[in-house]
Amino acid sequence: MRILITGGAGFIGSHLADRLIGEGHSVIAIDNLATGHTRNVEHLAGHERFKFIKHDVTEYMYIEGPVDVILHLASLPSPVDYLRKPIPTLKVGALGTHKALGLARAKGARFLLASTSEVYGDPLVHPQPESYWGNVNPVGPRGVYDESKRFAEAITMAYHRYHGLDTRIFRIFNTYGPRMRPDDGRVVTNFIAQALRGEPLTVYDDGSRTRSFCFVSDLVDGIVGLMHSRYTDPVNLGNPKEMKILEFAEAVQRLVGGASRIQFVAPTDERTKDDPQVRRPDIAVARRELGWEPRISLDEGLSRTIEYFRGRQAAGGL
Repeated sequence: MRILITGGAGFIGSHLADRLIGEGHSVIAIDNLATGHTRNVEHLAGHERFKFIKHDVTEYMYIEGPVDVILHLASLPSPVDYLRKPIPTLKVGALGTHKALGLARAKGARFLLASTSEVYGDPLVHPQPESYWGNVNPVGPRGVYDESKRFAEAITMAYHRYHGLDTRIFRIFNTYGPRMRPDDGRVVTNFIAQALRGEPLTVYDDGSRTRSFCFVSDLVDGIVGLMHSRYTDPVNLGNPKEMKILEFAEAVQRLVGGASRIQFVAPTDERTKDDPQVRRPDIAVARRELGWEPRISLDEGLSRTIEYFRGRQAAGGL
């Protein structure tokens, strides 16, 4: 197939490009490089079945020739990004999704939307099934990202129902792995970078908030499985093994080694306002419809991620 990935030079998009090319498909990656980077796809440069286009998906998109599938991953997904650029965050979720859906309709392509566990907000139901409507503060600082994805889901389903477009929606829970940006402000990158620099690992409050961490190759397995499925309702893709942030910090500390200690700090900015206290996906739908569940252990996934960050550190990029 000929497959278009928006956000194709990003963390997840670039891994998805690798997988699809490895399966024999042709990939067009579109990215404005606001959060992605060409180094994530430079190994694909010159490949006969890969093409990179620098473009902002909130603007009109033209692709010559047929397109069989569009994977819409373009977004500003980390707190550092969407707090610094709240309006572009809303625009890529609304205008960008609208443009990508319009292209899918014009090409007769299957459309897959990358949504997020953030549509559940600070959840009152735990773990979170796809049927849960969420607990989102629409006017809080995180609302620009949460609501952009909720709107993206709504317009995707509108195109599915009104235009008969073949659509899929996957809700991504905390995902980690090589090619994450060291400065993206997420807990994985914060802890690994701090540990490699020999700095204290800063844990907010008492570290009792929980997350569920999924390695990127497992997530890509789920996305590709959904792409080939006939299931059209939203699907959670994440690791159901929940852990406290403190436990995660201790795992990073153990695997990196060195003298870094854990330091408890009080939140000092808006990044943690409305921050979910717990997060764990219910993946019963993914198991039933896709035969999917994560396989990579935390130690294995973290070790691969730490190795990548050691390489970035040696190159002066940490």
